[in-house]
Amino acid sequence: MSSFRSGHSRGPRVVALGGGHGLSASLRALRHVSDRLTAVVTVADDGGSSGRLREELGVLPPGDLRMALAALTDDSDWGRTWSAVLQHRFVTDGPLDQHAVGNLLITALWELLGDTVTGLDWVGRLLGARGRVLPMASVPLVVEADVRCEDGPCTVVGQVNVAKAAGRIEQLRLHPADPPPCDEAVAAVREADWVVLGPGSWYSSVLVHLLVPQLSAALHETSARRCVTLNLSPDAETSGLTAVDLLDALHRHAPGLRIDVVLADPSAVEDVVAAEAAAARLGAQLVMRQVALGDGTARHDALRLAAAYRDVFDRVLGDVAPPGA
Repeated sequence: MSSFRSGHSRGPRVVALGGGHGLSASLRALRHVSDRLTAVVTVADDGGSSGRLREELGVLPPGDLRMALAALTDDSDWGRTWSAVLQHRFVTDGPLDQHAVGNLLITALWELLGDTVTGLDWVGRLLGARGRVLPMASVPLVVEADVRCEDGPCTVVGQVNVAKAAGRIEQLRLHPADPPPCDEAVAAVREADWVVLGPGSWYSSVLVHLLVPQLSAALHETSARRCVTLNLSPDAETSGLTAVDLLDALHRHAPGLRIDVVLADPSAVEDVVAAEAAAARLGAQLVMRQVALGDGTARHDALRLAAAYRDVFDRVLGDVAPPGA
């Protein structure tokens, strides 16, 4: 696979915020654009293998961190092999069922080394990861959401429950409300040239970063430019919401945060004029690029998204036409 970095310098200092498959998509693209890349990852997951390790051992949920590390491996035999090992899940009738190898490896390094960041750095070295992966906070977090349910307002607790909440999410909270930050993550945001938020589960993986006070302060105060990447299609927690709704939710949770660019695939923007107005309320320009795979699925094409990020970072912001224009 070709790389957009060929013949170029190391690229801008980029910090990508999110979790799960959305963050993996942005990282797989960004590693073609810059060698100076840091992923800041949510640590609120309470389901699956991560939730079991979190509950049993009291550690940060490692799953989203694992996925980010796997996304930063290159396309060499070494990178592909170790990425596959990290992502491999056991299928058994016993207690190892559905545990990811990478989750166990990361947790073992945390126990051996006694330091979260050092353990993640060691896994990154093993994989030859093209960038660094850091947690957004130093302790496991619990997400809580006020939801407009069918029978009235309700409160939903836990990332897994928030991600599949049956109703419109109005407001998010974290417990603890003022968690100890990951100092390295805060420093990375303050020193960045660009900060990228999204794509991903909009409330439970993206907006939660705005609720860690010291990380939020860094996001507001950094001299970096800020790019928001919209999802290709709604998921369970954003069912029925438009691109405008997602941008308004961001503004509601961080009204003082200025965004420079909102990047969207034309297929994900229902009303271009309304989306441009919503972006403008954040101080941003709406930039539309075709970044989806051409197979009809709601998945990002890493090279198309990399090209879009390169245009954004280089301030080449002319738009493509929306479908049917």
